[in-house]
Amino acid sequence: MKLSLVVPCYNEAENVAAFQEAVISAFSDCGYDYEIVFVNDGSRDATLHNLKKIHAAQKCPVQVISFSRNFGKEAGLYAGLEHARGEYISLIDADLQQRPEIVRDMVRILDEEPEVDVVAAYQDRRGEGKVLSFFKKSFYTLINKLSRVSLQPDASDFRTFRRSVRDSLLELSEYHRFSKGLFAWVGYETKFIPYTACERASGTTKWSFWKLVEYAIEGIIGFSTAPLRLATVLGSVSGIIAILYLIWVIIEKLVWGIAVPGYATIIVLILLFSSVQLFCIGIIGEYVGRIFEQSKDRPIYIAKEVLDYTEQ
Repeated sequence: MKLSLVVPCYNEAENVAAFQEAVISAFSDCGYDYEIVFVNDGSRDATLHNLKKIHAAQKCPVQVISFSRNFGKEAGLYAGLEHARGEYISLIDADLQQRPEIVRDMVRILDEEPEVDVVAAYQDRRGEGKVLSFFKKSFYTLINKLSRVSLQPDASDFRTFRRSVRDSLLELSEYHRFSKGLFAWVGYETKFIPYTACERASGTTKWSFWKLVEYAIEGIIGFSTAPLRLATVLGSVSGIIAILYLIWVIIEKLVWGIAVPGYATIIVLILLFSSVQLFCIGIIGEYVGRIFEQSKDRPIYIAKEVLDYTEQ
């Protein structure tokens, strides 16, 4: 098998059939074998029903992995990597914003440039609003300053890579996953190519602003300990300020005989230092929570049903 297309799906009932047809059209004369690995991530619509119809028809080799519940896109990607049989593996969304024709170009690059291990796509033009674009740029700037690995701005999970990269990714069995960071961490020679995202074939995006914020926090905490150092710095600075203020109050009382500031000052200081303490505890809690979840050693996903074309 030359190529495996790994496709995580969550409520993509109206897109999966169109996606398969687009793949068949794009690879009709490619001259090599390929398969589609659909991962149903606990969809609540007719996604699984439609995937079973696609699997039964077998217009091209299709695997379907169906989760027992929604485990998230990162778990879906991990499951797809585990089941992929291809020499090359491509991660692509089911909504057709990322076109299969680009995957074919990625395969060609890997064939022609043996020194390249990963071909990753980044959006050259984004159709989102200025506010969201600002926050995304700020995220990449921040994480690249805090982390020991560097992330390509605007790069997505849309990429094609050799099986050796896939094997390295599967060795990273951490529960909380951030694929962009994992690709950067494992290394390998990566070539970035631009692409323009198309309109969704159907439906709406599953990534709200707050989900993107949660994903960004996951990335920062997963690939940097700088927030912990920030808590230490904030605690030290606030302690120094408190000591300096104490000295100033004593000098005011002894030298000028000024009465010690009263109720308002005390309340303000208590609120200030309490907020700093709670902020630091919150940062530590984020890391401790992840340690707790990882220590339970639960599986990244549970597959309720696996449909394999070799069993047809």
